[in-house]
Amino acid sequence: MSTWHQRLGVFDLETTGIDVESARIVTAHVGLLDETGEVLHRRDWLIDPQVEIPAEATAVHGITTDRAREHGMDAARAVAAIVAQLRSLFDRGIPVVAYNAPYDFTLLDREARRHSVAPLVSPGPIIDPLVIDKAVDKYRRGKRTLTVTATHYGVDLLAAHDAGADAIAAGRVAQALARIHAEALALEAAELHRRQVDWCREQAADFQEYMRRERDPGFTTSGAWPIR
Repeated sequence: MSTWHQRLGVFDLETTGIDVESARIVTAHVGLLDETGEVLHRRDWLIDPQVEIPAEATAVHGITTDRAREHGMDAARAVAAIVAQLRSLFDRGIPVVAYNAPYDFTLLDREARRHSVAPLVSPGPIIDPLVIDKAVDKYRRGKRTLTVTATHYGVDLLAAHDAGADAIAAGRVAQALARIHAEALALEAAELHRRQVDWCREQAADFQEYMRRERDPGFTTSGAWPIR
């Protein structure tokens, strides 16, 4: 039996956009779950991203530019605090769950460099329920958004696109995966991290092949995980 799911860090960002090179963090959550999925500790940030928050982003997470400017934390201090919280979890050997980890960890890496904060170097172990779900249930039809996947695994997600709600739900999805696919995921956290590197690369290659065959002969995508 594996033990990686018994105590999990959880991490999520809500941002100004989808491009990890230019998007800024608006809200963030880093928490800690026990073996039942109960929250042991949490930190939440509302941040002034120092740029306008596009209406499309506000429509997703509900944070306006005015609200972020009035109530948000200084971006450099917030990024430093987020990195420090994650580094503390990794230093204690606690795996950190992030759904679609390359988005959150790559964007945090770029924000750290933007604000002259020492970034996380080779962070891990990381648990990405999106990558794992695709690996252990490859042929399931339908979308694999966090909302859909949480429903599939019987996890409540009552406030999608709230960083705290998303992070906690992703952690509970990871724990559900560990229970339901116990044999396939009976690995130490470090080994599961390494497997996800391979799984993500294979999944990206399959997706790229599909897109080139069906839609765009020049389509490319990255399979790098967990930072691109």
